[in-house]
Amino acid sequence: MARLVTFTADGARRPGALKNDRVLDLQAAGLPAGESGDLAAIAQGGSSALDQINKAIEDWSTPDFALEAVELNAPVRHPAKVIGIGLNYLDHCREAKMAVPTEPVIFTKYSTSVTGPYDDVHWYEDTCHDMDYEVELGVIIGNRATRVSEDNALDYVLGYTVVNDVSARDLQLGGAGQWDIGKSLDTFCPYGPAIVTKDEIHDPHDLDLSLTVNGDLRQTSNTSNLIFRIPALIAYLTKGITLLPGDLIATGTPFGVAMGMEEPKWLKDGDVCEARIEGLGIIRNTMRTRS
Repeated sequence: MARLVTFTADGARRPGALKNDRVLDLQAAGLPAGESGDLAAIAQGGSSALDQINKAIEDWSTPDFALEAVELNAPVRHPAKVIGIGLNYLDHCREAKMAVPTEPVIFTKYSTSVTGPYDDVHWYEDTCHDMDYEVELGVIIGNRATRVSEDNALDYVLGYTVVNDVSARDLQLGGAGQWDIGKSLDTFCPYGPAIVTKDEIHDPHDLDLSLTVNGDLRQTSNTSNLIFRIPALIAYLTKGITLLPGDLIATGTPFGVAMGMEEPKWLKDGDVCEARIEGLGIIRNTMRTRS
C-alpha cells in the first residue's frame, strides 16, 4: 500500500505518499487535507480513501517533491487520543523495579504533546528536569472501534509508526505521581516519519527497535517481547472506550531507559535522540531547555 506522510512544501502543509525519496502530493490527487493539512481526514476516509491513494500512487501523475526539499510533520497533528501503554516489556518492568502487570497499564499523552519526527523537544527548567526517552511502536487506528475482539482487532488498524514517549520522571514518579503530566508536556510525543500501512508490515510483533542518544546505543529489542500484543491492547481498550480513526497507541518501551540506570543519564539540552524501528524508519529529535 503506502507510506503516508504529512509534509510542508512551499509554505503549505498537505498529505502525501512517500516512495523512492519522492513525496506525492495527495491533496493534488483529490484526497482530503482537512483544516490541519495532515492525514487525519484520510484516516477518517476508510477503505475508499486507501483505494484512491493506491490509484494515485500507481498513476503517480500529480505533482511530487524530492524528500530533501520538504519538511515532514507529525502524520496526524491533533489525534483525538494518544494512549500510552506502560510496563509492556518484561525487562523494562525489572529495570523500573515494578511488578509485571496482569493487565495493560494505560495512561494518556495529551494531543498537544504531539510534534514532528525531526522537531525539537523542549521543556522549561522550572517545570521538570529528569528527562527520559522511550522508543515505542505506534499503532494508528483506521476505523472506529468499539467492543472489538482480539480475533479481528487488526482490521481496525491503519498502520504503524515510530514514537519516542518522552517522559519527565520527576513529574511522573515524584510528588503525587502524575503520570499524565509527566508524559504530556508540549512536544513530548514526537512520532513519524510516516504511517506505514499495515499491509506493508508482515508481522508487527517481529520488528527490531532501538534508540540512541548522541550516537550511544541506549535501547535495543524486538516487538516480539511485548507482554500485551496489539490485538490484546485494542480489545482491552475498546471494552469501554471508542477508538477513532487517527488515534495513536504507543505500545510500550523496552529495557534501557535512563530511569533504570544506577546513575541515570537524563537527557539534557542539545542531546539528539534517534528512535528507529525496522521497516518504519527513524525519528530524530534534539532536546532543548527553555528558561
